[in-house]
Amino acid sequence: MSDLPKTPPKALADATPILRVAGLSGRKPTRFRFVPGQPERREIAAALDLLDLTALSFVGEIRPVGRGDFRLEARLTAQAVQACSVTLAPVPARVDEDVLRVYLAAFKYPDADEIETPEDDTTEPLPEAIDLNLLASEALSLALPLYPRAAGAILGAQVFSPPGAEPLTDEVLKPFAGLAGLAQAMKKSPPDPQE
Repeated sequence: MSDLPKTPPKALADATPILRVAGLSGRKPTRFRFVPGQPERREIAAALDLLDLTALSFVGEIRPVGRGDFRLEARLTAQAVQACSVTLAPVPARVDEDVLRVYLAAFKYPDADEIETPEDDTTEPLPEAIDLNLLASEALSLALPLYPRAAGAILGAQVFSPPGAEPLTDEVLKPFAGLAGLAQAMKKSPPDPQE
């Protein structure tokens, strides 16, 4: 994807985030640049449960493939702030990812009850319109750390129990914990050989 232009032609620089498939060229690539303003970034941040989304850029092209299929290649860059999964402190994140989608006009979902999904599933049915805002938000949510951690944040063991009850810890729940306790008791008081 290194051949993608850094900045597309001026006519597409402020493209609407919705691209109608019927309006796409069947012969040459359609270049786009989606850089949402602050109000749109706030909406995306709220939808993704981010503390802030200070920058977002989604630049690429949609290229025709065959008679009615399309291939979208883009570069997503973003600067976001997530809440630490342990302390809730702000954790900055930088995203710089390639995004690929292949839209097939004749795409059909398999009929089987159990379907194995490949790890890199980039093929989708051809929609009537491609929503760049939705696509950028989806790619951003997949690229951000699932459990962000602030520097020095440590997730310690949490032990809960009702009043008066012994808390359940990992040591107590281990399958042979009872045998270890029995072995310790036998070491303290050896069996009487006359019994």
